[in-house]
Amino acid sequence: MSDLRITHIGGPTTLIETGGWRLLTDPTFDPPGRRYAFGWGTSSHKRTGPALAPADLPPIDAVLLSHDHHGDNLDTAGRALLGTADVVLTTPAGARRLGGNARGLTPWAATRLHAPGRPAIDVTATPARHGPPLSRPLTGQVTGFALTWEGQRHGALWISGDTVLYDGLRQVAERLTVDTALLHLGGVRFPITGPVRYTMTAAQAVDLCRLLRPRTAIPVHYEGWHHFHEGRDAIERRIAAAPADIRNRFRWLPAGTATDIE
Repeated sequence: MSDLRITHIGGPTTLIETGGWRLLTDPTFDPPGRRYAFGWGTSSHKRTGPALAPADLPPIDAVLLSHDHHGDNLDTAGRALLGTADVVLTTPAGARRLGGNARGLTPWAATRLHAPGRPAIDVTATPARHGPPLSRPLTGQVTGFALTWEGQRHGALWISGDTVLYDGLRQVAERLTVDTALLHLGGVRFPITGPVRYTMTAAQAVDLCRLLRPRTAIPVHYEGWHHFHEGRDAIERRIAAAPADIRNRFRWLPAGTATDIE
């Protein structure tokens, strides 16, 4: 049996299960139809809802929240779930805004999740930049997460968070051995800022996988929103053009179905 099971719920939201732990990433559970403002004149319309409702979830031990200030990564229903978890790991700015059980991690800072009868999980925050150079004052703090635990058979489980490909992600490739990568894609852009991208494109994901060499790369954060400009079809076309040793690393998870990651 696999020691890792992942359920893609929709957008960036996944349920990660390993060693008795249940971790939730970027909770987004609102129904479709609403428009969300992201600041600085940007907004987007949610087109599709999650594959699972909060009531369908098991008890959550920890939430891994890449950032709290954009509705496509934390929405109203997702925010209501935060208090049910033991801890919410996020950015320092996000922890200050959320308070309560939120804990902020700076890039490359680490914390340990531990509970009786379960393998401890070490969570390391990894760099992320939610847009082009000099965009951080506008787009805010974002983080990725690398997870390792005792008995892990290969390398780390890494969650990119909302980020473009830049030197911070190249540090991840240099410093970590990544076995499974959850990649936030979608090629996000807005009319007000033209061609500028705020998350990875499929081409960047392919380039990143050349650096990371994960056994498994799982796209998330690519469907269900008007500001996502590269959906599955476009991503698949780009992956299909990549060399086989890169192409064969990508894996699509069926929405709402728990999938063992071998």
